[in-house]
Amino acid sequence: MRTERFTALDGIYHGFRPAEGSAPVLVFANSLGTDLRVWDRIVARLPESWGILRQDKRGHGLSAAKDTLSIETMADDVETLLDHYDIGGFTGVGLSVGGLIMQRLAVRRPEGMSHLVLSDTAAKIGSPEIWNPRIDTVLAKGIAEIGDAILERWFAAPYRDTEDFAMWRAMLERTPAKGYAQVCAAIRDADYRADLARITQRTLVIAGAEDASTPPELVKSTAEAIAGARYEEIADAGHLPCVEQPDIFAALLKDHIGV
Repeated sequence: MRTERFTALDGIYHGFRPAEGSAPVLVFANSLGTDLRVWDRIVARLPESWGILRQDKRGHGLSAAKDTLSIETMADDVETLLDHYDIGGFTGVGLSVGGLIMQRLAVRRPEGMSHLVLSDTAAKIGSPEIWNPRIDTVLAKGIAEIGDAILERWFAAPYRDTEDFAMWRAMLERTPAKGYAQVCAAIRDADYRADLARITQRTLVIAGAEDASTPPELVKSTAEAIAGARYEEIADAGHLPCVEQPDIFAALLKDHIGV
């Protein structure tokens, strides 16, 4: 079995596996409150010849924090890795805030990114009235204070009764409060609705049918603003369908790339 090599570059902790021959390279971007392991079940279902690049956002997982953070600076980090590994062509796969990051890279690298997959995301997510109280609570009391509410949005009810659920609670609640709050602020301040028309890549947009963080109607409206985008809704999944329904997610991904 071919495996990824995990290491750090300029404070960005990441995993990389080069593609074999003409196989595609997939570049993954994670959701708020998770690290690169959120893609484990998808990577395990992809051909071993495919290239993989995934990384922890600043202030998440093992990546070093920064004093300030924005969607643009998180996109900069991905570009640092792309350039380091001389990745000229790739498919961008973004979940939640990772979808915002991949929207930026789609515009920045129209020649390099051939396909785009946006999962449970939008060009504008929430408002200051939603994000500011969350930021204040996390900085004052920690993520565990709002952990139950977040996890209810992340997962459909049946999944919350599985043994796996405890792992995702631990991942969320062990995220550094400052890093989590910085990414919340980055999401709050991002509005890329005017740029959706500039996305030219072949695009697949996925929504978990029970997602309460980015509801399906919001995700679908994002798909409708991207020329030629395909929209798919996954039943029995919340905000993280790559975790709850990996077989369906991986099948959609492979069909979209068409390799």
